[in-house]
Amino acid sequence: MTLHVPTTEAQACAIVRSVIDSATPLSIIGGNTRSGLGRPTQTHSTLSSAGLTGITLYEPAEMVIGARAGTPLAEVQKTLADRGQMLPFEPMDHRALLGSEGEPTIGAVAAGNISGPRRINAGAARDSLIGVRLVNGRGEAIKSGGRVMKNVTGLDLVKLVAGSYGTLGFLTEVTFRVLPMPERIVTLVWRGLSDGAGVALRAKGLGSPFEPMAAAHLPARIEAEESLTLLRLENFSDSIDYRTGELALLLGDYGEPERLEGEAAAALWRKIRDAAVFARTSEAVWRLSLKPYDAPQAVAAIKQALPAMRCFYDWGGGLVWLGLPAKADAGAAVIRAAVQPFGGHATLVRAPAAIRATVPVFEPLAEPLMRVSAGIKTSFDPAGIFEPGRMYAGV
Repeated sequence: MTLHVPTTEAQACAIVRSVIDSATPLSIIGGNTRSGLGRPTQTHSTLSSAGLTGITLYEPAEMVIGARAGTPLAEVQKTLADRGQMLPFEPMDHRALLGSEGEPTIGAVAAGNISGPRRINAGAARDSLIGVRLVNGRGEAIKSGGRVMKNVTGLDLVKLVAGSYGTLGFLTEVTFRVLPMPERIVTLVWRGLSDGAGVALRAKGLGSPFEPMAAAHLPARIEAEESLTLLRLENFSDSIDYRTGELALLLGDYGEPERLEGEAAAALWRKIRDAAVFARTSEAVWRLSLKPYDAPQAVAAIKQALPAMRCFYDWGGGLVWLGLPAKADAGAAVIRAAVQPFGGHATLVRAPAAIRATVPVFEPLAEPLMRVSAGIKTSFDPAGIFEPGRMYAGV
């Protein structure tokens, strides 16, 4: 295995050009904490962003930060925290779930569109990503966006690259919008609700004018003996006092909520963000994206066919984390049959390589969409050298 670690964008361009003629496929890594995501690829060379580090732009007054792709995420977060700011989208840390080591990088956050519980209100990583620099499959350096992102016609390269998992190019630098850190965070906790009642409570809370920033439901025996239904509020302390009181009144039919603050609340939300309930198990782990009110029905259908299944709900019920025994197809046929009538989709986040090689990891695309995806891949990477087959077989 050949490992390429460029320290400049020009070096990265030269490395890519050097492998084009032989069509040598390249794996793309940053801190190598998420290499288990996607289909296993057959590559003998790896292109790493670990040598591309450092914050290149930080304008606190403009709430914009830029960094080279290999910069540790923790460094970016500390730089922001020192000025009372943060990334809006609360990126997940996959290390516990995937059993990986190393340091997550800011470039991998952009490449994987990695987000967390705040996504339901603050948007995904791609919604805060306003600029990228990357090397395409011709060995050319490309820039799109920057300090601001304007609405223009044509291909939105920034949004296209976010969530492409390195299949379109090698990111060298990324720029994000940031937000002020909240003065205070309070989580309201209701105990003992069913999945359906938990979804209804969260929908009512999220539809209110009191602006919960995150909403989750943990069925019984996932985190505690009783189920936990959570709404998290953030802002100035006076605002929090008013909004928590009003939400408790609005949702009084579900009982009186507890109020959780400090490290205990932060630790609980980290478990939700990182799907840590599945961290030390051998289960296959899926992410289901559904309309919140449809999620309990889809989960019930899966549970009926796969009774060993465990799950919890994030994003007000729109995201379901699901674990089940890692056997045969890891429940793929049952899961996709259950979400399809609701227009949902399922992604296999963790499973042995043998299963990920045979089961579509990402939701299968209809033929017209697959042709479009293949065409975009070819336009960026004509020789097919970047992460071939990581998202879809043959692409």
